[in-house]
Amino acid sequence: MIAYFGRRYTLSASHRLHCDALTDDQNRAAYGKCNNPHGHGHNYIIEVLVGGPVDPETGMVINLVDLDAVVRTRILDRFDHANLNLDPLFTAQVPTTENLCSEVFRLLKDALPTVPQQLRLEYVRVEETENNFFQCYNL
Repeated sequence: MIAYFGRRYTLSASHRLHCDALTDDQNRAAYGKCNNPHGHGHNYIIEVLVGGPVDPETGMVINLVDLDAVVRTRILDRFDHANLNLDPLFTAQVPTTENLCSEVFRLLKDALPTVPQQLRLEYVRVEETENNFFQCYNL
């Protein structure tokens, strides 16, 4: 049997949605007010869902302290209070929340502890605003 454990984290970051391959008019048309040259910020909520067998000794899928440590070192320390445009991950791609969600998933996927049991990152959900959220699933 597989069980699932989910946890939520918050971080604040800024970004400017702008693609160098587009003209200024095309950027404004594509990104609207999010193309502001001074950028803008969000208080993101990042939700992580991990699946795996329940460890017979601990009764847990994953120790939340271990998950917190991975998320802190891989995600929060890197992105909290940062300008996403300045992160090396976004030098070749626009720091949309779709891309942020994909990168968070990628950064966490191989960082989960696999001992004593096999764990699987099932999904990452990034909530940008009250109305906008993005998800990446392990298919």
